[in-house]
Amino acid sequence: MGADPAARILVVDDEEAQMRALCDTLRDSGYEAVGHLDGPTALAVLPAERFDLLMSDLMMPGMDGITLLRRAQEADPNLMGVIMTGEGTIPTAVEAMKAGAFDYILKPFRLSAILPVLSRALAVRSLRLEKAALEEGLRTRTAELEAANRELESFAYSVSHDLRAPLHAVTGFASLLENGYAAALDDEGRRLLGVVVRNTRKMDRLIDDLLAFSRLGRELPAMGEIDMGRLVEEALGEIPRDPARPVQIDIGALPPAHGDARLMRQVWVNLLSNALKFAGKRERPVVEVSGARVGNENVYRVRDNGAGFDMKHYDRLFRVFQRLHSEQEFPGTGAGLAIVHRVVAKHGGRVWAESRVDEGAVFYVSLPRRADA
Repeated sequence: MGADPAARILVVDDEEAQMRALCDTLRDSGYEAVGHLDGPTALAVLPAERFDLLMSDLMMPGMDGITLLRRAQEADPNLMGVIMTGEGTIPTAVEAMKAGAFDYILKPFRLSAILPVLSRALAVRSLRLEKAALEEGLRTRTAELEAANRELESFAYSVSHDLRAPLHAVTGFASLLENGYAAALDDEGRRLLGVVVRNTRKMDRLIDDLLAFSRLGRELPAMGEIDMGRLVEEALGEIPRDPARPVQIDIGALPPAHGDARLMRQVWVNLLSNALKFAGKRERPVVEVSGARVGNENVYRVRDNGAGFDMKHYDRLFRVFQRLHSEQEFPGTGAGLAIVHRVVAKHGGRVWAESRVDEGAVFYVSLPRRADA
């Protein structure tokens, strides 16, 4: 009659006639019912048999229903409990619910009262089991991800070490060749040697960026108040610039942020380096930095009047080692924006961009304000 045929119910009542009648009623309703006359006998079967629900009389000699329920749930924490009681002991039945019972039903029994209670109890049990399975799956998945991250980090360091050894050898011998034997080479030989030197330096930068990107994967932000105006000035001080090609840099008022100042400094260094690089070939290069509070976020903006990019390639913009311009046009490894994206994501924020080819670009960073961080 609508009951789960797999549901097994353990019935404990010291009045044999009532116990047997209840078991028969439950079987007629589609449940599998097993009855016992006292608590110790019922507890003895729990290790060997699986039950979904325990129905126990509240007042029994030797071991009352509350004690039985506690002992039974120690053996099986997922076991649901329903206490059976007479009209005069309802306050005690409520105490039983505080002790772990799901509900209580009154004697003499009425089938219309029993079945809804059992249905709700078994539904709650099913939800608890599903939740426990999801949590266990999440713990397992988390452990697997942590192990994978450790392996990836170890791989990154191993690769960097294994790559640097032959790279340093190539760099060293190329320098010896350049310093000691350049005069013996013709123009083509010197050109080829220059290609070797430039590419070894590029490889060295790629390894550094790979390690920096890998480290960010396991680093937790040390949150605190950040003076973003000061941080931008500090970031600009770290960026090498050509004095022969001055850039107009306009910095507006920036709202303070809540985050890791060291990591956010890297965000500004990367965004400003990009803006200076791509605007640098203009006759009058301009970079603008501004910010505002927008709802529950602080939104910061870096605008340049540089080369811009085609928005149809936008999906590649924040991927590591992806470039939208050739290295001959604009040098770099393509890791800077991927690092920006990862740092901002660690702060619970967003980063996006707007651009048109040859019309400059605007990069936005939004960070949750402190109350929402």
